[in-house]
Amino acid sequence: MLPTLRASLPYTLALAVLAYIGFYFLPDFAIAQEILIVVGILLAGIIVPVLLDVKGNAADVDTTSAPASDFKGETTTLYVGNLPYRANEDAVKELFQRFGVVLNVRLMKDRQTGRRRGFGFVEVAAKDSNKMIQKLNDFNFQERTLKVREAKERQDSEDSGE
Repeated sequence: MLPTLRASLPYTLALAVLAYIGFYFLPDFAIAQEILIVVGILLAGIIVPVLLDVKGNAADVDTTSAPASDFKGETTTLYVGNLPYRANEDAVKELFQRFGVVLNVRLMKDRQTGRRRGFGFVEVAAKDSNKMIQKLNDFNFQERTLKVREAKERQDSEDSGE
């Protein structure tokens, strides 16, 4: 079961029961009770995930961090592996901004096909890097388990031949 569905299921069922009770006690409503249950569940299935998403985004965002454009200080580059191929820079940036200052996101693409390769690099404030690694390594993002660690320095193939 998806984590979002697992989190919203109790609220959905509670809202469905409340809708059923509300419709049941309306006097001149000549609709079968089964239909009222279905309507309640459908309404709850639409409303609850939207409310949880809004509530979850507001609760997860770290409001104490400064905007990335104003950041002056040391930075660290994090490697992010096992990214979903459909993920874009904005989605990854939004995820990482929950835990600190994000300056730049680069998702790697295949040179020939232009398709994403499933990994990328996120430049973050050095003070926030350890927190991000702790929170987001093995984190389930768009049905994939992310691998987040500090990026290693790139070794050029030209330098190794000398």
